[in-house]
Order: sequence, then C-alpha cells, then structure tokens
Amino acid sequence: MEYQSRKLRFILHCAIFAALTAILAQIEIPLPLVPISGQTLAVGITATILGSRKGAVAMVCYAAIGAVGLPVFAGFSGGLQVLVGPTGGYIVGFIVAAYCIGLILEKSKFTVPMAMVANTVGMVIILIFGTIQLKFVVDLEWNKALALGVYPFIIVGLIKAFLASWIGMTVRNRLIKAKLSILSSKNVA
Repeated sequence: MEYQSRKLRFILHCAIFAALTAILAQIEIPLPLVPISGQTLAVGITATILGSRKGAVAMVCYAAIGAVGLPVFAGFSGGLQVLVGPTGGYIVGFIVAAYCIGLILEKSKFTVPMAMVANTVGMVIILIFGTIQLKFVVDLEWNKALALGVYPFIIVGLIKAFLASWIGMTVRNRLIKAKLSILSSKNVA
C-alpha cells in the first residue's frame, strides 16, 4: 500500500509540474524563429523543487503530451512536428537540463546561489540542444544559428535562471518547513 501511495505521489508531482510548464509556455515574446517563452523558467523551477529524477520525468511528461498533439508548447502549439522542427531541440534540452539542475543541487547544497549556478548550467544545456537542432533543421551556418538560437536568449536566460532559483528555493524551503512529501527521498518510478 505504501508503495502504491508513493508511486501515485510521484506521478502527481510530475504531472503538476508538466502542467506548470505548459502554462508558462504560453507566456511568449515572438522572435523570428525561436520565441522567448516561460518554458525555461518552468524547467528551472521544476528541477529546483523536485530534483533530478522527478524534474526530468516531469519534462518527459511535458514533451510527451505535446508530442501527441496537445497544445502545450509555446504559442499553444503541439504535435510531433514541433519536436522535430526548428525549436524541438530546446524541448529535448528541457529534459537533460532538468536532470542536470536537480543533480547539481543534490550533489551540493540547496541554496539560492547554488541554484543560480545549476539553473545557469541548465540554461546553457537548453541553448546547446536547441541551437544544434535549429542549425540542422533550418540548414544554417553556425554563426547564423548562434545569432538566432543563443544570443537573443542570454540576458533573458540569466534573468529566468535567477527567478527560477529564487522561486524554486522559496517554494522548496516552504515545502520542507510544512513537511510535505513532495520532496521525499524515496522516489518511485
């Protein structure tokens, strides 16, 4: 019975944060190929609160529900064509970034400065995955891919890394203080 309860909580926590990502994805500033959206903020918040494993699973859930066609990606888009299109690399990067952000925090101390470092690393991972796919799908030279897929997002990305760190650690600390099971070390897949 306890196993079933832990498994259900694990699924619910991942689903809640996948939904948060879908909601924040709709906050968008359009740019030529790749919009600025709240998705990356959600990735950082998710990983900072849930950690590596749950954070990555939440992002897999988010990518999967978008891949089957639900309009959860930026601009209320969805479908497999988004994942294989010019911006799909960023979404794949969310999974890797969430895992790495959580892992960095699990291996160090859960503090806002450490969360800022972890979320900055996560931002870089997302930009790398996104730019590589953008370059090959649109058939761009590297300098053009960087100009479209990285440079416009550096300042905004650092701001989002700070916000994700601050929000994530604030929520995480309140959950710990309230002794809520969302941060249980007994994760179940």
